[in-house]
Amino acid sequence: MFTGIITDIGTVRDLEKRGDLRARIETSYDTQGIDLGASIACDGVCLTVIELGDDWFDVEISAETVSKTNLDVWATGRRLNLERALKVGDELGGHIVSGHVDGVAEVIAMHDEGDSTRVTLRAPQALAKFIAPKGSVALNGTSLTVNEVSGCDFGINFIPHTKVATTWGDARVGHRINLEIDTLARYVARLAEAE
Repeated sequence: MFTGIITDIGTVRDLEKRGDLRARIETSYDTQGIDLGASIACDGVCLTVIELGDDWFDVEISAETVSKTNLDVWATGRRLNLERALKVGDELGGHIVSGHVDGVAEVIAMHDEGDSTRVTLRAPQALAKFIAPKGSVALNGTSLTVNEVSGCDFGINFIPHTKVATTWGDARVGHRINLEIDTLARYVARLAEAE
């Protein structure tokens, strides 16, 4: 379980295909405080730590995960939003995020508004019904508030702090973004279907 508040920007140091995809991710986390088997959200994807070094951790990624996320475009040197799993008593600053990506959205427009950047994304049609104005989404692991929705398109704003403290300063039109819809929206829709 995560909050969508990014606490480090990691870098893909190495990728290796071994049946599954194995990635080595450079981090500024104190890796002595990370256990093997720990969960770390990497661009919003909950991944399990399988090996550790002084400034890196390794994860294995199944073909299923690669097929449902933007991990197919990961390359050496790519910067990643990182968040360690919640501990009892941690502040819940964003919203409840599972790290189970629902699909991939595409950045279709960007423009500056004052010091902030307004970004429009297009969600897969099957997920669009779960996205609501002033609701929450996790995009590449970052908890964000939806400004407006029009069909499959929805808008968000990035303040300067978010662009510096996450990888969102690197975003460009055409980028594919890991999208996790709000858990509450998922259950409300499921209940409505059951009626």
